[in-house]
Amino acid sequence: MPANSDLTLLSDAARAAGDIAKPYWRADPQTWDKGDGAGPVSEADLAVNRMLHAELQQARPGYGWLSEESEDSRERLEKDRVFIIDPIDGTRAFLNGDSHWSHSLAIAEQGQVIAAAVYLPVLDRLYLAARGSGATLNGEKISVSARREIDGATVLAAKRVLEPAFWPGGIPPVERHFRPSLAYRLSLVAQGRFDAMLVMRDTWEWDVAAGSLLVQEAGGEVTDSRGNTLRFNNPRPALKGMIAAPSPIHSILCRHLQPTATNLR
Repeated sequence: MPANSDLTLLSDAARAAGDIAKPYWRADPQTWDKGDGAGPVSEADLAVNRMLHAELQQARPGYGWLSEESEDSRERLEKDRVFIIDPIDGTRAFLNGDSHWSHSLAIAEQGQVIAAAVYLPVLDRLYLAARGSGATLNGEKISVSARREIDGATVLAAKRVLEPAFWPGGIPPVERHFRPSLAYRLSLVAQGRFDAMLVMRDTWEWDVAAGSLLVQEAGGEVTDSRGNTLRFNNPRPALKGMIAAPSPIHSILCRHLQPTATNLR
């Protein structure tokens, strides 16, 4: 079954997720703290997750399932293809009434993402990518920035990423920006609106699976924070941070960064 068929499935599911989530936005949904620093979850997250699990698993019963809001099962490790889902990426932003939250949907085959959708319902921005077919925003082809020098590069990252401990040779002269959703940060790099995205601490697969393919298909390079090739559907579904950028900027960042062991996002 070609990745483009899976992409249509993800595209339709992402828009359906938006239809479910938007009525909860700015409507004071019920929330719970997941504990252990994992942050909040809302009734909107759970409602979206229920719909996606039912619809996607019915459409592809042979695929595995990995979602932030579902109990994990090792059965997914035995599947050639697996859904990697974040029902709402940026739940804090969602609860605060911010518009920069997204639905992040991906399918990985033998560890590599082959189809991806990131949808921001409030802004009506649908980013799509299928391996080997490029990346689009609302149907229009997108590509990473053409920047080749680090000076003045715009980087999406949390404040702590620019702490001196990560940059033994000195912090490069970049402009730091922030968006709450990791999937959206990667989408913006794929779109060429920002030059790079950095995460230094361990990162859950569901936050970045879809966005990583968007950057790759838009002509950029994506690795973990050590410069290693990404592999998804791991027994512990987390990556050692992430660097996403056009190849020249990615190479510069890899040369100057000094990753350290940190806590999970």
